[in-house]
Amino acid sequence: MLSEQIQAKIDRELKKYPVDQKQSAVMAALRFVQDEKGWIAPEDITDIAAYLSMSQMAVYEVATFYHMYNLKPMGTYTLTVCTNLSCQLSGVNETLLYLKNKLGIGLGEVSPDGKYGLRSGECMGACVDAPVLTINNKKMCGRLTGEKIDQILADIESDKTGGQQ
Repeated sequence: MLSEQIQAKIDRELKKYPVDQKQSAVMAALRFVQDEKGWIAPEDITDIAAYLSMSQMAVYEVATFYHMYNLKPMGTYTLTVCTNLSCQLSGVNETLLYLKNKLGIGLGEVSPDGKYGLRSGECMGACVDAPVLTINNKKMCGRLTGEKIDQILADIESDKTGGQQ
């Protein structure tokens, strides 16, 4: 069941669209659930579908099309690394190797303490700063080097992320 807070947020979002276009709020609804729970469970997809009068498959299609939705727990801090062409040409393979070694996890995995999740993502539209990653789809970090990654992780450890959880 969607929490009252999520329902209120969806209701505010629905006011932006014609009454017969409730499905227009599906991306926002998915984001609200993920922001509250950290990920989107199958029952959340069912609940969103019912709330927006959509088929479960239509909600699932949106949730799987975009890389910003976690359909399994991905840790307190999900690091999504762009692996598209500009980032490839700018050394993202070295970036991923550095992160994998530093965190002790591979793509699609979560650290044993549940703090970090690592995944790849599609183009984030910041090619000039390649390679880039996002923290919980809220904060983008670019021009990544080993030193910069160390600073990003240190900021997370000391909670200097600006609350970008």
